[in-house]
Amino acid sequence: MNQASDTGKQRRLYWRSRRGMLELDLLLLPFTLEAWAGLSPAEQAEYEQLLAGEDQELFAWLVKREPAGRWQGLVDRILAYNEAKADKAD
Repeated sequence: MNQASDTGKQRRLYWRSRRGMLELDLLLLPFTLEAWAGLSPAEQAEYEQLLAGEDQELFAWLVKREPAGRWQGLVDRILAYNEAKADKAD
């Protein structure tokens, strides 16, 4: 995939990451903008599949209210990215 199509896909994923729930937006949008491009193609596809989930389910996983099952590795990566970003801001 070339750079232009990667950028177009990232833009589409950005809009799919906008969930209308502030808590999800605060976790998913920065990850999509700043970390998605660094994922392997398989991880990028997994992230796209994750975004097909329901907001309440994603929220429960991202606030560690429920285990994320097969998505746990990706959820952990999203949370670690955001935690590292918050640590840098301090």
